[in-house]
Amino acid sequence: MSDIGSEEFEEEEIPDLGEYEGDRNDQGERHGQGKARLPNGDTYEGQYEKGRRNGQGTYRFKNGARYIGEYYQNRKHGQGTFMYPDGSKYEGDWVDDQRQGQGVYTYPNGDTYSGDWLSHQRHGQGMYTYADTGSKYIGTWVNGKQEGPGELIHLSYRYQGKFVNNTPLGPGKFVFDIGCEQHGTYKQIEQEKDEDEEEEPLAAPVTQWRPEKITGLTLWSPTAKVTPPAPVVGEPSDPEEVNEEATVTEGYTLPVDGEAELTIPGESEGETMLVQPEALEEKTQLASGFPENEDISAEE
Repeated sequence: MSDIGSEEFEEEEIPDLGEYEGDRNDQGERHGQGKARLPNGDTYEGQYEKGRRNGQGTYRFKNGARYIGEYYQNRKHGQGTFMYPDGSKYEGDWVDDQRQGQGVYTYPNGDTYSGDWLSHQRHGQGMYTYADTGSKYIGTWVNGKQEGPGELIHLSYRYQGKFVNNTPLGPGKFVFDIGCEQHGTYKQIEQEKDEDEEEEPLAAPVTQWRPEKITGLTLWSPTAKVTPPAPVVGEPSDPEEVNEEATVTEGYTLPVDGEAELTIPGESEGETMLVQPEALEEKTQLASGFPENEDISAEE
């Protein structure tokens, strides 16, 4: 047996208890302003109360992530900003260590979401802006996905209707800046598969636009009931009952729409004019996937 190997093993057994410098109370607990280096290499500088992070502070992760904001009993709770290693950033409300309430998330590709959050997911009313096209989705979200009444806004036209699993489905209308609307229905279609292709359940419906009529501009008032995010008040759950090393990953990809062709009556009887919106031609507006992001958590 190698003596060198034995010595290295003994050195690895020495535990790293971290370091702390700052205020303490009469019981010797961290209390007041302090700075700590955790055993895993993370650092925290800010306020403590009875041995726990409590109040305003800055937590730096060894992988480059950083949280600046409010804490309550070692949990992110209140207003705070989290900067992730991939360049994404969240600014807004936190409840019990999760994104919850009102907040703005900026993704690595420049896309942004501003609106309601619940348990780390887009949930409620919010607006998602696609950086590469400038298109926007404004409407209802459920568990991170476009679900319910919504409006997809493009450069010179918009679509208003109901969305299911990030896909328009059911009655709706296209509103054009030239002053007219085309009403119709997005209907689900069956995809053709090769004989040797295995049957797999579709993650989202594949739909195709079926135009019905052209009208002048009309009002549109969407309504939807969605469980609102909990307000940032009260106390979070007991930190000891929560998994301290939970990692949440979210990422969603919008499905590709079916082809569609819009027909608008011409000036003379029987004359028609074909209109193919950019989103329906290229099928890229609704197919823009949500970028992935990874939440990081570490506790002292």
